Amino acid sequence: MKSDLPKGLHEVAGVPMVELVARAVSGAGATKTVVVVGYQGDLVRESLGDKCEYVEQTEQLGTGHAAMMAAGALEGFEGPVLVTPGDTPLLSAETLSRLVESFHESEATVAMATFVTVDPQGYGRIVRDANDEVVAIVEHKDCSKEQRLILEVNPAVYVFDCQTLLQVLPGLKNLNSQGEYYLTDAIQAVRDKGGRIVATVFDDPDEFMGVNDRWQLAEASRIMRLRILREHAMNGVTIVDPTSTYIGLNVVIEPDVTVEPMTVLEGDTKVMTGTKLGPNTWIKDSKIGRGCRVFMSHIDQAVMEDESRCGPFSNLRPGTHLRKSVKIGNFVEIKNSEIGEKTAVSHLTYVGDAKVGARSNIGAGTITCNYDGFSKNRTEIGDDSFIGSNSTIIAPRSIGNNSFIAAGSVVTHDVPDGALAVGRSKQENKDGWVESWRKRQSRQ
Repeated sequence: MKSDLPKGLHEVAGVPMVELVARAVSGAGATKTVVVVGYQGDLVRESLGDKCEYVEQTEQLGTGHAAMMAAGALEGFEGPVLVTPGDTPLLSAETLSRLVESFHESEATVAMATFVTVDPQGYGRIVRDANDEVVAIVEHKDCSKEQRLILEVNPAVYVFDCQTLLQVLPGLKNLNSQGEYYLTDAIQAVRDKGGRIVATVFDDPDEFMGVNDRWQLAEASRIMRLRILREHAMNGVTIVDPTSTYIGLNVVIEPDVTVEPMTVLEGDTKVMTGTKLGPNTWIKDSKIGRGCRVFMSHIDQAVMEDESRCGPFSNLRPGTHLRKSVKIGNFVEIKNSEIGEKTAVSHLTYVGDAKVGARSNIGAGTITCNYDGFSKNRTEIGDDSFIGSNSTIIAPRSIGNNSFIAAGSVVTHDVPDGALAVGRSKQENKDGWVESWRKRQSRQ
């Protein structure tokens, strides 16, 4: 991956690959998940948290060696053990469940997944006998010329009988071109002990796609993205242009939402019915209510209640909460503020660390000066107030209900309910001044 980040923590659809695999394993019914960690394992532990158990592989000596490291965590367990790579982010719980069912129904000692591909480069080959039984799995680098022509391959997803696996792991050898301990040799060992090997051929090779570089990561992300978009579309969401729309795996969208082109939805975002998003919109970790309209804007860790609108070119920063039917217009930035019901902030305005009441109007060019160079200060604006254009409110300030700020004012004192505040110098007109000024300029 050419990265300081462990491979499993590179993200697909906004979720680390290893977490996607862990979710699939859990979804297939696993009661315990053991993650074998190596390089920067602390970061993996931090990412997955206490949802999993962890064992350390200090030297990376192959898949069989990784399984050996996990053996201690399996002591005393009776039943099937599902083994998967941590870099196959497209694996689904349904596929793993089918493999577990195959293990039980066939009374196998090992059930393994395979698929057929026209490009088997890098995969171990499945060698079968005349009775179509699996007799060997040969790693790509150890294949003969004839074996490399085999198109059925091993994606390294297995279900083992636990006690049998624990018996054969200590006998694995590293007598191969890589000097590694292969888990595939455990399959051969099980066969040698008379165990039953069952291979299930799956139709979708994409599910087993391993990620070993940034391009494969991009390909996996593309496939996952189209899966997600299709699922939302089938659930009643209109995706106008799938080629330019990006929706993260954790995003929840209700039916009758329209997502326009060039829109990105990430993190723990929820969008409720009747809302239209985009074009050219980015939303992360936010809640968008019913019947909202968001276009050409950025929203991060914010809440928009029902019938609110935002955009174009607006920025709702963390801590923003728009109450019902709020209007946020063009080139407006809101940060850590609550905007009351039916209030309008229509143009070229910054509102930071503030609480604005209901039915108020914030005029174009208004600024709440919340930062004094040392700390953030709050502004309180009441209900039914009118803040004139180009007003500057020096926080901390309290602007009362039904108050009026004259356009162009610098507000340095609190304004009581129902009052007019004028914070500007008195206008003075000098008749004839322009002509005399021009004459003086021409003589210089």
